[in-house]
Amino acid sequence: MSKKTVLITGAGTGFGNEVAFRLAKRGFEVIAGVEIIAQVWALEQEAKRRGVELRVEKLDVTDAGDREKAWAWDVDVLLNNAGIAEGGSLVDVPGEQLRRQFEVNVIGPMLLTQGIAKKMVAKKKGKIVFMSSVAGLIVDPFLGAYCASKHAIEALADTLSVELKEFGIEVATINPGPFLTGFNDRAFDAWKSWKDDPSKRLFDYEKLAFPHPQYDPEPVYATTVGVLAGEIEQYRNLEPKEIIPQQRQQMDAVWDRKTTDQLGKRPAVVQKAYDLKPETPVS
Repeated sequence: MSKKTVLITGAGTGFGNEVAFRLAKRGFEVIAGVEIIAQVWALEQEAKRRGVELRVEKLDVTDAGDREKAWAWDVDVLLNNAGIAEGGSLVDVPGEQLRRQFEVNVIGPMLLTQGIAKKMVAKKKGKIVFMSSVAGLIVDPFLGAYCASKHAIEALADTLSVELKEFGIEVATINPGPFLTGFNDRAFDAWKSWKDDPSKRLFDYEKLAFPHPQYDPEPVYATTVGVLAGEIEQYRNLEPKEIIPQQRQQMDAVWDRKTTDQLGKRPAVVQKAYDLKPETPVS
């Protein structure tokens, strides 16, 4: 696998950024796709500092020209990592932001995947990995738009894993829980860019924060590298593993939930958004 070419989208920051450097250090040919041209120079300089070979390309997954350019590359492993999170109640998030959430997290990555997958099919081998989330399995208040986009990713990945099996193409998901990278906290600042009437909002977002303590991201880096390198064959890869029982319990609880449960009361997880401060680490 050390000679394989791995394309990582959204490599300018977060999980994709660190994973790109770690794979490059292990000898993989890494194409680090970044959203804006200014990030190209920044990653190239960081690659020099870390002493690794890294090919950095502008690749905005919502840009048709960028996607077409990427289809010409010889990619063995694709990590669809690019994504954004739009925080806010579903009754408040403006339409423009809802559309952007799905364009970046769902439509763009899927269109990019179409062209790359067909080249993999011609070779009868390849691997497609989606950076999903626990938000693709459960939901959280004030992250409904993001959760919906990740639920869509789960559907796309699961379907592709069946459709591409006979062509020798592997498909997998990475499902990070709450990790302290700044991503979750930035989502709760998204309202500052809304073009709406604040007086008509249902919630005061200055009083809300991400409703969970957050973990150190190391397990996500390690697991993602393992999946991309072919060392982990699991389809779904949730981190941190210690919260898997809790997630399964929350998924199963929907079957017994009634529409009248705690009606008229504020749910505990909503109250946590009022009680927690931004960037609260797991103690």
